[in-house]
Amino acid sequence: MTIKNKLLIGLLSVLALPAIMYAQGLETFEEKVTEFTLDNGLHIIIVERPVAPVASFVTFVNVGSVNEPVGNTGVAHIFEHMAFKGTKEIGTTDWEKESVAITRADYVYRQWVRERSKPNPDEARLERLKNRFEELVEEADQYVVSNEFTQIIEQNGGTGLNAFTSADATGYFYSLPQNRAELWFSLESDRFLNPVFREFYAEKDVVMEERRMRTDSNPVGRLIEEFLSVAYSAHPYKNPVVGWASDIQGTSIEDARRFYQQYYAPSNITIAIAGDVDPVRMRELAETYFGRMSPGRAAPEVITKEPEQRGERRFVMIEESQPFFLSGYHTVSQTHPDFAALQLVGAITSQGRTSRLYRRLVEDEQMALAVQAFNGFPGTKYPGLFMTLAVPNQGVSLDEIEAAIEEEFQKVKDGDITQEELDRAITNARASQVRSLNSNMGLALGFAESHAQRGSWKESFRALNALEAVTLDDLQRVAQTYFVKNNRTVGMIKNESADEDEVAMNTEEN
Repeated sequence: MTIKNKLLIGLLSVLALPAIMYAQGLETFEEKVTEFTLDNGLHIIIVERPVAPVASFVTFVNVGSVNEPVGNTGVAHIFEHMAFKGTKEIGTTDWEKESVAITRADYVYRQWVRERSKPNPDEARLERLKNRFEELVEEADQYVVSNEFTQIIEQNGGTGLNAFTSADATGYFYSLPQNRAELWFSLESDRFLNPVFREFYAEKDVVMEERRMRTDSNPVGRLIEEFLSVAYSAHPYKNPVVGWASDIQGTSIEDARRFYQQYYAPSNITIAIAGDVDPVRMRELAETYFGRMSPGRAAPEVITKEPEQRGERRFVMIEESQPFFLSGYHTVSQTHPDFAALQLVGAITSQGRTSRLYRRLVEDEQMALAVQAFNGFPGTKYPGLFMTLAVPNQGVSLDEIEAAIEEEFQKVKDGDITQEELDRAITNARASQVRSLNSNMGLALGFAESHAQRGSWKESFRALNALEAVTLDDLQRVAQTYFVKNNRTVGMIKNESADEDEVAMNTEEN
C-alpha cells in the first residue's frame, strides 16, 4: 500500500506512455473483452486470457488527492489504508462492541482537534481529551484480529496484494487462482460496501511516518513538495498526495467517511478482470455481490482551473545535501490534442542513453549524474507540468545545468529534431506497450484506467495512434507554445557549503 509518487522513482515513472497496445490490433482485442455496467452504475471489464488458471483483479476508483477537501489533504491515501483492515466479519472478534468504541473514540478525537485549533486552547482540557481518547482506542483494539483480511487472501493463493493512491486515482489489486473468483467478489464488495475504519489512528501514524521518510527527511521529496506549491496557485495539484502534516493529524473517521460517501459511489468505480475466467459467470457474481451497493450520488468534479501564469517563478532551498535542479512548464491534460507530442518531446530529449539530454549532460560533457524530462506531473487528468529533473556532477553549478537544458529545449523549438529520433521514440513507445500485455495485471490496470479517465478501454489503443500521428512540426509547435519563460517554474537545492564557497570566491575576485 504505497504512494505512487515515490520521490525520484515516482517522478520518472510518469514517463510511461499511455496504457497498452496489442500486436494483433484493436479488432482482435474486441473479441476478448466483455464489458457491462450494473444498474447502480459500476462498470466492469472482463478480458479473457486463458494462458494459465489465474486471474488479476483491479478495483479502480476515479478519485485521488486532487479531489480532497481543504483541511483533509491525505485523506484519499488514509482511506486506501483502511480498505485493508477487514470487514464487520473479518478482522474482529466482536464488531458491535468494537464499533461502539471506535465511534466514541472518534467523537473525543474531534473534540480534541477543535480545542487544539482554538487561538488559546485549554491545555487541561486537551490533556483530559487525549487520555480519554487513548482509553477508547485501547478498548477498540482488544477486539482486532490483525491482518486477517490479508491472510485469507494469501491462504487462498492470492499474490501481489497492494494498492496505490496518486493525484488522480486510487487503485486496489491482486491476483488469485481462477477458482477463487467468488472469494474476490465477496471480499472486495464487502470492504467497499461497509468500510469499518478499524485501527484508523494507528494507520494515520503509518501515513505520517511515510511522509517523514519520503518528504520531510528526503531532499528530493522536499524539493518536489515546494515546487508544486509554487508552480500551482489555485488548482489542487499543488497539494502533496500524502497530505500536509497538520491535515493528516486533524483528519477524523468522520472526515474519511464523508470522503468515502462522496467518491466511492459505484458510478465512480471501474473493475477490470483479466485471466482465465468465464465472462458469464463473472457477470453473475458481479450482480450478486456488487449489485448490493446503493447507486449514491455522482462524485463531485474538480471545478478549479489554474490561471495562466503571469511570469517565471523561482526558488532556492539551501541545504546540506546533493544539489538538484527542477524545472516545469504548465502544459495540458491527457485528453488534449497536444498531449501526445509533449510525451514524445520528453522521450526524445531524455529517455535512454541515445536521448539528447542524457548524451550531452551525462555522457559527453559529464555535467550531470542523471537527467530526466517527462510530461504529466503530478497527474494527467487535469493540466499538468512538463518537468525536467537533473542531478549535477561535482563541481558543476546549477546555473550551468540550467543553461545546458535550456539550450537543448531551444533546439526543439528551432525544429532541430530529426525524423529518425521521432521514429525511434514511437517505436520504443510501441514496444513498451506491447510488453505490458504479457501480464494479466498490466491489462487490467491499463483498461480500468482508460475507461475511468478517458471513457473507454479502447483509448489504450487510440493513445498509441495519437503518438504515431505526431509530426516534426507538432514537436516544434508544442515546444514553442509551452516552453516559454513566463510559463516556467524553477526550483533548486543548493549545497550550503558549496554556496558559501562560491560567495567567497566571488568576493576574492571583486
